[in-house]
Amino acid sequence: MATKPNKKAAKSPKKSTGKKSWFKKITRFLLYAVLGFFIFSILGVLVYKWAPVPGTPLMIFRKFEKREKGSAPPVQHTWVSFEKISPHLQLAVVCSEDQNYLKHSGFDWGAIEKAQKENEEGKRLRGASTISQQTAKNVFLWHGRNYIRKGLEVWFTFLIELFWSKERIMEVYLNSIEMGDGIYGAEAASKAYFNKSAANLTKEEAALIAAILPNPRRFSAKNPSSYTRGRQQFILNQMRLWGGKLNYDKYKDGLPEKENKPKKRTKKKPPLRMALNK
Repeated sequence: MATKPNKKAAKSPKKSTGKKSWFKKITRFLLYAVLGFFIFSILGVLVYKWAPVPGTPLMIFRKFEKREKGSAPPVQHTWVSFEKISPHLQLAVVCSEDQNYLKHSGFDWGAIEKAQKENEEGKRLRGASTISQQTAKNVFLWHGRNYIRKGLEVWFTFLIELFWSKERIMEVYLNSIEMGDGIYGAEAASKAYFNKSAANLTKEEAALIAAILPNPRRFSAKNPSSYTRGRQQFILNQMRLWGGKLNYDKYKDGLPEKENKPKKRTKKKPPLRMALNK
C-alpha cells in the first residue's frame, strides 16, 4: 500500500526558508541604510566645502524651544565669507576654545585625556571638544549628549578635516556657532553687540565675543560680568603671546622637528668652581 505524504513535514522547509528570506531582507535593508548614510554624509560635507550653511539643527531646536515657552524671537544669522571675518576674532576663538587647532587633525588627545582625568577625580566637568568637533556638531547633528551623537560627531569631524581646509572649518564655525540668545555667527553677533560688521571688530571686541562662547545664553558681550571681563583679559594675553595673528600655513607641512622630536635629556654641567676644584 502507498503511504500518504506527511503534510506537516512538507510545510516545515517553507517556514525555514521564509525566516531566512526575512532575515536577508532585514540585513539587506540595514546594509543599504548604512551605505546610504555614508554616501549622503560625504556628499553633504562636500557640498558645504563651498556652499554657505543656511542654518543648523540647533537653530531649529532653539526656535521650537522658544515657541513652547510662548516667545519666538527671530533668528539673527547672516553668512559672510572668510575674508569678511576679522582676523582678531579668528585668533580669539583659537586662544579661547582650541589652542592646538592648527596642530591637530580634529581631535586634541592631550586635552581629552586631561578632561577625562579631571572628570574621574570629581572635579568640575570639563569639555575637550575642538573647533572641528564643534563645527561638525553644529552643522550636521542635533543638540544633546549621548553615545550615538558622539559617535556621529567623530565621523563628521573626520570628514571635515579630510575634505575641508582649516580656513574653511573656521569660516563655517564662525558663521554657525551660537553667540547669544537667537544670535548665530560672527556677523550677527558683531551687529548685535557692537553695531558693526564682523570685518571691523577690534581685538578687544573679538576677545569679548570669544569670552562668552562657553555659555553664550548665560554670558553677554553687551553687558559683560566681571567673570567675562576676566576671560577677555586672559584671551587678550594669549593673543599677544601668539603674536596677534593666526598663521594657517604654519603647520600645513606637519609639525616642526622641534615639536615632533622628544627632548633629549642633557646632563647638567657642574658650576665653574666645582669643575676647577676637581
